[in-house]
Amino acid sequence: MLFYKSDKLYGLLFLFVSFFNFNCSLNNETELNKIFEESLKFQLGENPLYSNHEFWYDLQSKDTPYSINSNMPSMRIEDINRREIFWKKINERLLKINFDFLSPTQKINYRIFSRMVSERINDIKFKSFLMPINTDSGFHTGLIRIQRAMPFNTINDYKNYILRLNEFPRYFDDQINLMREGLRLGITISKDVLDDYELTISAYIVSDPEQSLFFTPFKEIPKNIPKSDREELIMNGSKAILNSVVKAYGDLFDFFINEYIPGARISLGASQMPNGVEYYQFKVKQFTTLDYTPKEVHQIGLNEVARIKNEMKSIIDEVGFKGGFREFLEFLRMDKQFYAKSSDELIKEATFIAKNMEGKLPSLFKKLPRMTYSVLPVPNEIAPKYTAGRYVGPTPGSASSGRYLVNTYNLNSRPLYNLEALTFHEAVPGHHLQISISDEMQNVPFFRKGLYIGVYSEGWSLYSEWLGLEAGFYKDPYSNFGRLTYEMWRACRLVVDTGIHAFGWSREKSIEYLASNTALPIHECETEIDRYISWPGQALGYKIGELKIKELRQIAQEELGDNFDVRDFHDVVLWNGSVPLDVLEDLVYQWIKSQKVSRK
Repeated sequence: MLFYKSDKLYGLLFLFVSFFNFNCSLNNETELNKIFEESLKFQLGENPLYSNHEFWYDLQSKDTPYSINSNMPSMRIEDINRREIFWKKINERLLKINFDFLSPTQKINYRIFSRMVSERINDIKFKSFLMPINTDSGFHTGLIRIQRAMPFNTINDYKNYILRLNEFPRYFDDQINLMREGLRLGITISKDVLDDYELTISAYIVSDPEQSLFFTPFKEIPKNIPKSDREELIMNGSKAILNSVVKAYGDLFDFFINEYIPGARISLGASQMPNGVEYYQFKVKQFTTLDYTPKEVHQIGLNEVARIKNEMKSIIDEVGFKGGFREFLEFLRMDKQFYAKSSDELIKEATFIAKNMEGKLPSLFKKLPRMTYSVLPVPNEIAPKYTAGRYVGPTPGSASSGRYLVNTYNLNSRPLYNLEALTFHEAVPGHHLQISISDEMQNVPFFRKGLYIGVYSEGWSLYSEWLGLEAGFYKDPYSNFGRLTYEMWRACRLVVDTGIHAFGWSREKSIEYLASNTALPIHECETEIDRYISWPGQALGYKIGELKIKELRQIAQEELGDNFDVRDFHDVVLWNGSVPLDVLEDLVYQWIKSQKVSRK
């Protein structure tokens, strides 16, 4: 009888604990979803450009009036400080949530979102907003995407666009005032990397509005809009371009030439700015999502450089080259057999490589995205300071595809032996595949749709270059050397980024290190080093991410043995979207465990 009562007591206790856990779980999930919703509303209110994102189209279908398509963000100091207060309060609420009571999916959401909130707070703390440009891009170069992202189906769509163009002078003034404050505090881009940067501004200063890229929507006004309205829209759009857009870029140009260049700091590394050592440590953690110190990253880079160089020397011996490593690099840079004779030839070769890799994808993946892509040259106005190639995703809500952009400017700096690695990185199975899959994910919060976490995305794309070996590419030893020089390039980044920003390396020493260890053309070595100088820490993600994916794959192969299927591994890595590396590690370990259970 006593035994029976004990059983009954334990049963009641079990029910109570179960109900308590369920209630806690429900409360935590509800609060977390509430935080996500409030954060989205706040972001849409603070940054109207957010309304161009894909999730905005979903919200519009629910008649949720979060924002309009006619404004530009405010970048005044008081607004930035107000945003900091908001995100600190959000962070306090996140810390009160009991992580253990969240569902597995919500745990991923929580970890990603809490990291994003922490990074926003730290970016404001270190005043990153005072440097809204780098040698690779800037607030003024990204605005051209507006005319590809906004809808242009009705008269009101065009009126919204014109209103937004007329906001450019105020928005540019906000950014100029921030940069002036940066000049006052010594938080600027280094003067050493600003040569010719004004070309990224002057490209948008035109005398004929029809020559402006911002005029593009007015060339394609839908036929269903009456002719008289079309003419009025074109007239008002032309005025907005000349009186607002050109004026804004002209004011920025004058400020840049007359104030920013003369007043920019002459030091190079981020650690030499106010709170610079702490700032760079934050950037290392932000861009690797791991707790590495600059010294640890530097050593990882040195180790990888030594390993890759041995493989490169083996290829030099294989092709029978008579000379040393430096002489071989010079041979690759100078011999005309390695360069396309025309822009069309370079684009066709890139397209051929991409198409051949597409045929190999089913052997590497079980699930593939629906989105397609095209192969196009980098636009002329940005090509001189642009990288060798880049993937640009499709405009959200549009009927466009993704674009693999290949830089055809200065063909003597675009070697064909790098083209396989570049294509696998930017197109398939690299950025196009990864970004398209992320865009097609279902039942995830707004911040995970199309999320870009550099160490994951760039790490995957560098891993994709290596996957070309498994798929049967790099048969030409020079192309395989190109693959290795791309890998060496990313390994060198660990060395020179930390060298510049933590250990006092000069621009000349950094360029020499990159030029002496890779087959990159000198022009590209210079533009790359300038990018690292102006964008502390960003270059670290590529190699760190690739090493982590390879490490997780090796662990999975050892744990699963003959039951390891690389296609399943790749699906686990990709179909959870862009995640920090600690989250990716947990996902892979959970998959390994589930595979063992299902096998038993």
